[in-house]
Amino acid sequence: MRVRYAETDAMGVVHHSQYVIWFEVGRSSFMRNAGVSYAEIERGGRQFRIAEVGARYHAPACYDQVITVRTWLGALHSRGLTFSYAIVRPDAVGGGEQVLVTGFTKLICTDRAGQVQRLPAELRQVLQALTEAPAALAG
Repeated sequence: MRVRYAETDAMGVVHHSQYVIWFEVGRSSFMRNAGVSYAEIERGGRQFRIAEVGARYHAPACYDQVITVRTWLGALHSRGLTFSYAIVRPDAVGGGEQVLVTGFTKLICTDRAGQVQRLPAELRQVLQALTEAPAALAG
């Protein structure tokens, strides 16, 4: 992704709240790449609600820089899951990547009324396979 002007403050530095939005972009892309549709999950009567978010800021992203949101499934439980993230940008000096932000989101599975539910069995199977081979869909 390229950092847009609207995502920055007056100094051209990305506002801290934007990283949580980028976590969502990574999470949605991860699930889509796994063949899992949030829309289908919701049509089936389940929702994923954010229970906890954490972020550690290592270095700023600035206007017009290209960044990558790396996403992987960090933990899978009967009623929830945790995604982990690393937002990185190419390191012009060393030729590798510079880590800008690392973080996580813990999600809990609920029904439409907000009552905690077990993950559907077929979804759990798909996600379990991803915890065994996480590099396949990280991105």
